[in-house]
Amino acid sequence: MPTPYDAPEYRRLLTAARRSLERTGGDLSGSVSVSLPSEAERKAIIGVTGQYRPAGTARLAVRLADLDKAIREATGDGLAELLVELGGPLRDRPALLAAHVAERETAVRYANKSSLFLEYQWYREWLGAVARDGTLTKLVNAGEQPRIGQAVRVLEYLAARGGTPVLLPELAAAVTGDTKALNLGTVLSTLVLRALAVRAGGARFDTAEARRELWDFSDVVVDDLASRVLVLNLPASGSGLGEWLTGAARLGVPFYVTLQQLAALPVCFDGGVVHVCENPAVLRRAASDLGASSGPLVCTEGRPSTAFHQLASAVGAGGGELRYHGDFDWPGVAIAGSVMSRHGARPWRFGAADYQAAISASADWVPLAGSPQPTPWDPELSAAMASAGQVVYEEAVADSLIADLRRESA
Repeated sequence: MPTPYDAPEYRRLLTAARRSLERTGGDLSGSVSVSLPSEAERKAIIGVTGQYRPAGTARLAVRLADLDKAIREATGDGLAELLVELGGPLRDRPALLAAHVAERETAVRYANKSSLFLEYQWYREWLGAVARDGTLTKLVNAGEQPRIGQAVRVLEYLAARGGTPVLLPELAAAVTGDTKALNLGTVLSTLVLRALAVRAGGARFDTAEARRELWDFSDVVVDDLASRVLVLNLPASGSGLGEWLTGAARLGVPFYVTLQQLAALPVCFDGGVVHVCENPAVLRRAASDLGASSGPLVCTEGRPSTAFHQLASAVGAGGGELRYHGDFDWPGVAIAGSVMSRHGARPWRFGAADYQAAISASADWVPLAGSPQPTPWDPELSAAMASAGQVVYEEAVADSLIADLRRESA
């Protein structure tokens, strides 16, 4: 319905009135003003208030109650009804704010009730960071607060599995019913990766490789063909994969085993010592120098993959013993600790005496970086590394490792 207040001279006045009512939840006790009014605006405001305003006045104020009264007398409806008719529904900002605060508190209470809150420091750190940096508020404002609850359930689901691998789409479907809910770029995947990064000691996830490693570290398989482990001379029984491993060992050639193969073609191992190294250069040299005469060797290629953990578990189930060696740096020590604690591996030339001998013989000096890590298998190792402040990469001590593999074979 046409209204005289739809004219241009009322536009700025009504815009200011809309802002005021939305800010206060419809309160009419305040005033609004128009700065540097045009002649038409000055006359319009005089008509609303019934008060003369001289030309040239820099700012003209109008009480909202007077504006509401003038509009009712002219149209039969009040200011709020007119604003709705001209510009759509009014937002009740105080009510919206109160609702957002309530939703935020509900999300926090839900997350705090998780058993993970009492059990794990990394969970509390993640939840605190999400609340402090505005992430939780942004989720509430966008109507995405249920994602916090879903993220909590994903983390609880992983904790309950106790290290049993799960494919990413299966994990997403189990928690949300949507196989794509944890795909790259979703709000849920970002929340969960942030939590897993804190759990992994501040790991990055800004590249595709880093994200895959972080999922892998958490026993979530993004791609069971991409999750793999490099082995040398590790014969096994079992059709398919067992035959391939045995054939590769007979020839003394390195062989990649994927998680998909381990799941589809189970293998069994017959005890014995299996050495584990961190760097493929060591395995490559063992293949070159010893070939088929090398003892069994598995390489993590840095942070162990889910495929490595599956293979290591199979070795342990067959009565085998893992012996681990890695880089003498803080990330290498952390990897060693995880392999030893998870699979009962023993250190392989990876103690304080081995480190001291290595730095004495090394001509290179690379400084240690990062946070010191504990070495429960030999507490003196961590102290010695912190004192010397020097990195010793695995390749630098390869001679002694190859000699052990030669003797193991003999």
